[in-house]
Amino acid sequence: MTATHAFWLAGREATGDATFDVTNSYDGRLVGKVSVPTDAQVEEAVATAYAVRDEFAATPAHVRAKALNHVADRLTERTEEIAQLISAENGKPIKWARGEVGRAVSVFRFAAEEARRFNGGEAQRLDTDAGGTGRLALTRRIPHGVVLGIAPFNFPLNLSAHKVAPAIAVGAPIILKPAPATPISSLILGELLAETDLPAGSWSVLTVPNDRMPALVQDERLPVISFTGSGPVGYAIMDSVPRKHCTLELGGNGAAVVLGDWASEEDLDWAATRIATFSNYQGGQSCISVQRVIADASVYERLLPKIVAAVEAQVTGDPADDATDVGPLVSEDAAKRVESWVDEAVSAGASLLAGGKREGATYAPTVLADVPADVTISCEEVFGPVLTVKKVDGEAEAFAAVNDSKYGLQAGVFTHDLQTAFRAHRALEVGGVVIGDVPSYRADQMPYGGAKQSGVGREGVRYAMDDYTYERVLVLTGLAL
Repeated sequence: MTATHAFWLAGREATGDATFDVTNSYDGRLVGKVSVPTDAQVEEAVATAYAVRDEFAATPAHVRAKALNHVADRLTERTEEIAQLISAENGKPIKWARGEVGRAVSVFRFAAEEARRFNGGEAQRLDTDAGGTGRLALTRRIPHGVVLGIAPFNFPLNLSAHKVAPAIAVGAPIILKPAPATPISSLILGELLAETDLPAGSWSVLTVPNDRMPALVQDERLPVISFTGSGPVGYAIMDSVPRKHCTLELGGNGAAVVLGDWASEEDLDWAATRIATFSNYQGGQSCISVQRVIADASVYERLLPKIVAAVEAQVTGDPADDATDVGPLVSEDAAKRVESWVDEAVSAGASLLAGGKREGATYAPTVLADVPADVTISCEEVFGPVLTVKKVDGEAEAFAAVNDSKYGLQAGVFTHDLQTAFRAHRALEVGGVVIGDVPSYRADQMPYGGAKQSGVGREGVRYAMDDYTYERVLVLTGLAL
């Protein structure tokens, strides 16, 4: 019999009066049963977090740093076990799951370091005007209050870490709500946090169904919402709570630009390999996966067959197999949606150069060319292993093509020219520009987020810590400056 996974209520294990199943999208097997909190238990978690907020904010930095380092150490010790779990509930190939655990370790380590140096304060002399004689301002950052962190399915451990670790680092209580498809990875964090000395109530991991989330989102005791997921849901959250502080990471349709100076065979081989890998890693279910390739006409004809060959070389299969590059999508419904978008594009005149086939929840790595601008796959985030390739004439047309989107998360530009790199940084309407590589590179300590409909605010440990806090000024009077 499969054991039921408890959730974490104010730092302790708890079970409710209902459960739901978590299944493997590749073979349909049961990964685990997860308990669902009652309304009364959710209220207890919120009330306890709200009550402990001042105590937690005053917790010494070394206490918070020690807890964060403990989680990092324990994740390291349990890497293979947790990677196997991520792969089972998410469908992510095991090699990518191991990488996700490693990234989560780094997030908690970065947070421990930042907790020690955060909030030392900034001193400012005020006697620059006569009225400020003898006065000094000390500005420190204070938590807004309890954070409601809503994590997605595609990186169930690492994106949960990006909610939890910065909150603990600043002393803000957090209630983490994992995705229904992948809750067990987040519950592992509860196990590890329970081994620390953090105050009771400073954290909870609640497996609340999506249809019960509006009440939590609107609860005035939770002034900060950190959400990663789809644009319609994210903006619905923001619209429903206009007075709350919201950090939203809402995805994109990442473009990789290959310019004319990236022209040697070695250059094009590298670009094709990186594009193929990162249009398909995580089954394409990454906000910064390569969805659009925009290639200068001078390299297009040589680049395109290299991309097709590299995509066809991606190994699709059982995510538990070390050799697998591309596993299933999170569900068969997700794969059917991707299938319908590709079929729509082909029916409208797009050329199918690779892939285009679905088997259950698995969709074959796919390349499309000559894609009409008005079909869904040109306009929306596919969140699947599909890329489109477009020919352009020169840098200006390439950059205009990148910006011809309602999204603006990250872009990659393959160029050797430093001046071009700086022009790209100025021109491209995105949150991050990666030179010499695909848009899919993310270092967990750097600011991460987008422009336009790709979100609001920034993740990246220190930057999330800023989002979870506000500036409070202390003015000292009568000082001999």
